[in-house]
This record gives sequence, structure tokens and C-alpha cells, in this order.
Amino acid sequence: MSSSAREKPRARSLVRCRRRSALLVDDSIDNREMYAVYLEHSGWRALEASSGDEAIALATEQKPDVVVMDIELPGRDGYEITRVLKARPETREIPVFALSGHAARRHRECARAAGCDAFLAKPCTPRELVDAIEVFLAFRRMPPASRNAR
Repeated sequence: MSSSAREKPRARSLVRCRRRSALLVDDSIDNREMYAVYLEHSGWRALEASSGDEAIALATEQKPDVVVMDIELPGRDGYEITRVLKARPETREIPVFALSGHAARRHRECARAAGCDAFLAKPCTPRELVDAIEVFLAFRRMPPASRNAR
């Protein structure tokens, strides 16, 4: 085949898609690692914070797609850290998932009042967490008219 008969190579667009990221806030390194490994395996970039102050700094700097917030943190609890994130213009739109070993209705209500967008009770498998995040974000991307029809 002559070179003129061969197809000329086409320029490819080198658009890079930003990898989704999740900020895991938990004082337990075991919990953070368990969720981080599964998130990474599922195509996410996992950011980790062991304290509320670290979470605020990372959320402000990195702008993750979602924050997974343990409620029982040393010092300021997850409710307070969520209120701080939701009060700041640069982080208020980041969804916050409360993750707590307390699944009573009042804990869910406190999480919602603090500004959490979703609540998951521990024990929560890594797969359950990733599935919940994916469903939440897919629903959030739907046009409002479609959301109301569901």
C-alpha cells in the first residue's frame, strides 16, 4: 500500500478529565485507609484528614467533589466542621456525607441541621459508601424537573 493510500494520522485531543476526589475525615486511620483504598480502586482520588482543622484546610485548598465526615472527632466534632464548611463561600457547595456509629433519628436530624447532605450509619462497607456517593452525585447532576419527578 502506498503512503498516499494510508490514512494520515489525526491529531488527538489531549483533554484530561479531572479525577473525582473525596475527602475522608476520620480520626481512625484504619477507617480512613479502608475507605481510601476502595475509593482509589473505584477511580476516585482519596484525600485524608484526621482532624476538623485539617479537613477545613484540605477542603478549602483541594475542593473535593464530596466530603465524608465522621461525626465523632476529637476537639470540634463533625457537626461543627460541617457548619464551618457550609458557611464558607469556597466550600459551601461541596456535599458532606455524615458517617456515624449513632444511627438514631436525632443524630440524622442533627447532621441535617448542621448542613450534611446525606447520612450513613456505621458500620458502612466501602462499597456502600461509594455507591451512596455515586447515586447522590448522579441525582445532583439531574435537571431539577427530573429530580422532582422521582
